[in-house]
Amino acid sequence: MDHVICPLSIVPVRKEPSDRAEMTSQWLFGETAEVLDRTEKWSRLQFDHDGYEGWVDNKQIAECTTPNFDPDLRVIDLTSIVDLGDRQVLLPYGAVLPFYQQGSILWQDRRVPVNAVTNVSADGERADLIDAYMHPFLGAPYLWGGRTPTGVDCSGLTQMLFMLMGIYLPRDAYQQAEEGDPVELVDLAEPGDLAFFDNAEGRITHVGIVLPERRILHASGRVRIDALDQEGIFDAEQGKYSHKLRLVKRVL
Repeated sequence: MDHVICPLSIVPVRKEPSDRAEMTSQWLFGETAEVLDRTEKWSRLQFDHDGYEGWVDNKQIAECTTPNFDPDLRVIDLTSIVDLGDRQVLLPYGAVLPFYQQGSILWQDRRVPVNAVTNVSADGERADLIDAYMHPFLGAPYLWGGRTPTGVDCSGLTQMLFMLMGIYLPRDAYQQAEEGDPVELVDLAEPGDLAFFDNAEGRITHVGIVLPERRILHASGRVRIDALDQEGIFDAEQGKYSHKLRLVKRVL
């Protein structure tokens, strides 16, 4: 099937081929996908960075002859713009810079200049990398299906931060819970471990990133930092536990 690339800043990914359908994720500039099905107005895509599937409006798709199967550099600032000739595109935090080198990207078989700060090096302690990459997300509003500091959900937050560290996680919390090795106790958790939380039916519905000093970074109402213990997340603002801990995993 054909490969396509996201030509716009942030494109909604729908559960069904309709503008009224639920947004289940977002597609960021420079990310590529395989076309699984195509109608007159919509395409069902499988995204190269995580294998997730969803529907995208054909008007928000561009053909791609050079899909980025290998991890590309991603934008880690909030002010970068690329001039594609017919339009300028504001690059969201986490956007891909396809085949970026010497200040230019490969776009539709031509080199286009772009000036952006990237995750050029994923070396270093995981706690330090998370601390560096998480700040644009702090305070971001919760948005179901969101993946950027303009709006993000819990698994979108963990996926994007790990992606910037060169670790590609699945899209949804229950899928991420299948990755890595279990950590038996919260007291044994290390910064960068993933903590998962379930609902009354026992389904994993929430995920966050363990921080130093038994804290957790997660998206609940907004991206926030709360206390974490063996019982779950304690919301000091409400004076009660907001999420029940199910398990902790370490993804290497």
